[in-house]
Amino acid sequence: MSSSLFFTGLSGLRSAQVALVTTGHNTANVNTPGYSRQSASLTAADGVQSPSVGFIGGGVKVVDVTRSQDAYLNAQLNQAQSLSQSLNTSLNQISQLDNLLANPQNGLGPRLQTLFTQVQAVANTPADPAARQQLISSGQALASQFRSMDEYLTGLGTGINAQVSGVVDQVNAYAAQIASLNQQVTMLGSANGGQAPNDLLDQRDQLVSELGKLVATRLVVQDAGQYNVFIGNGQSLVLGNKASQLAAVPSGADPSRTSVALVNAAGLAVEVQEGTLSGGTLGGLLSFRSQTLAPAQNALGRLAIGLAQAFNEQQRLGQDLTGAAGTDFFTQAEPQVLSHARNAGTLQVGASFSDTGALGTSDFKLQVRESAGVLSYALIRLPESAQGSAPVATFASLPADFEGVRLSAVSGTPAAGDSFLIQPTRQGARDLQVLVTDPARVAAAVPIATSNASGNLGTARVGVGSVDAAYLAAPLSAPVNLRFDSATGQLTGFPAGATVEVTRADGSAHPGSPFGPLAAGSAVDYESGATYRFGGISLRITGAPSDGDVFSVAPNTGGVSDGRNALLLGTLQNAKTLGGGTASFNDAYSQLVSSVGNQTRQLQIAGAAQDSLSAQIRAVQQSVSGVNQDEETANLLMFQQMYQANAKVIQTAATLFDTLLGIRG
Repeated sequence: MSSSLFFTGLSGLRSAQVALVTTGHNTANVNTPGYSRQSASLTAADGVQSPSVGFIGGGVKVVDVTRSQDAYLNAQLNQAQSLSQSLNTSLNQISQLDNLLANPQNGLGPRLQTLFTQVQAVANTPADPAARQQLISSGQALASQFRSMDEYLTGLGTGINAQVSGVVDQVNAYAAQIASLNQQVTMLGSANGGQAPNDLLDQRDQLVSELGKLVATRLVVQDAGQYNVFIGNGQSLVLGNKASQLAAVPSGADPSRTSVALVNAAGLAVEVQEGTLSGGTLGGLLSFRSQTLAPAQNALGRLAIGLAQAFNEQQRLGQDLTGAAGTDFFTQAEPQVLSHARNAGTLQVGASFSDTGALGTSDFKLQVRESAGVLSYALIRLPESAQGSAPVATFASLPADFEGVRLSAVSGTPAAGDSFLIQPTRQGARDLQVLVTDPARVAAAVPIATSNASGNLGTARVGVGSVDAAYLAAPLSAPVNLRFDSATGQLTGFPAGATVEVTRADGSAHPGSPFGPLAAGSAVDYESGATYRFGGISLRITGAPSDGDVFSVAPNTGGVSDGRNALLLGTLQNAKTLGGGTASFNDAYSQLVSSVGNQTRQLQIAGAAQDSLSAQIRAVQQSVSGVNQDEETANLLMFQQMYQANAKVIQTAATLFDTLLGIRG
């Protein structure tokens, strides 16, 4: 009996010791990241059969030391933390962009205003060389600001490239450690009769959690307890004790952009579609680059291109101080087309602007497709979603037009599967410069001058007149004298071969318009307030002419003090020249600032909400897995008392044994 009592007390002593050590282990790791509370699982030892009283208890034994954890809560927490990290990463990036665009001192708004203020100054005093020089200087300051902002955005892209490379290195390190722990967990579990190495399991779970903060993952647990980790559209990152490697490589579509690739068994880096990599720091960086940074840079480029196009068109319609036709004021970028690095065909695609007013802010992918042996072209708006994107247009052949851009086949032949990255406006801000450096070359005057003959007897008067692009093909070399014939109510004297379009004062077309091509001496109906267009010239005549009254239009030979074209340049400030005729320059810039500002605010709200959700899930998860110091202190006292009580049992058993020896002696 005493021997049985001794071993019963010893079993309790040992079990209490294990429980005390486990509790001390919990207390020591109260601040260890990823640590799960452990507890000793006790069960009664097998009893000993007695002939007289049946089974007598054999004490207690420790069957296992388990960790408190909930796989479902862990998965929820990892997912929440991954999304929080993605939102916060995007917010950190977009805040820099928002601060740049919304800055009232360094934004484009003040410089656009200054440019048109100086245009108005030239219109008021066209002969003043100082006003002309200030116009050139304000144009240079505006172009410099465009280039500076584009350089800043390009710098953000370069920074993202570096960060993507750094995150890829971290992902590889975590993947290798998870694979190594998978192997250790399997080996130690087999060596210890299936007992779980709890601390290694915690380390592995913590690595999975840290990996999820870098990129969204999907975890699959094998029967043997090994972790398989997948990213993107199911690309395997960890399979058992094998870890794949990611690589940061130049994008095949755009070498200036760093993409993520998965290195296959043959050592070939295969790019992972960006739209499939979500969550974590990596997902936040890629999302910001494709959904915010690229459209912002494109919007800035569109504004620069639209400004240059409109300003240049009006400048070319003017006349400078030397009497020469105006030349381009700004440089203008061209659309950029990049062939994919893995194209099998030799086709080279070119692009040009067909209508800058119709330009958007998207990039596109032109993909060569084959159906029934016939090749065609599919145009896909970027960024693509994880499931791909439906084409916005399909072309049977090139050339083809879309959103203000004309695509053409420069040389070579296509192959099915080839793709081309089309960036219509990406380089617009970068390439904007002022071409006019001589104040005399500012085309403030209109190249035509109108007059009413001194002998006119009627009340009709011809307006100042204007020209359009058609005038540049055949400018006037001699005066055109329009004579009114009261008998017919018509004007004669239009150039032979001209086609005359007549628009009434109410804006409607004259029933007989267009007249021509006219034979020599042909006449056109006169109507007060009507505008007559021929050869790129527009004249408006109002009033009641008398028979024989003459209205002349001639080359402008005295345009030094003429500011009519400068006035037309000034009207461009509020003209709806962008967005398909819906936005002025200021409107377009305000839309960009507003868009980025709204995205910033949305990310702030979403990030705060997601952080709160993550904190709530963590609190629940910690209530299951975390160490509670008060609880562990109580356990220490309880197991200490258990230890002391079992020591008393052993002491009692020893006393009984000594008593029995004394009796027998």
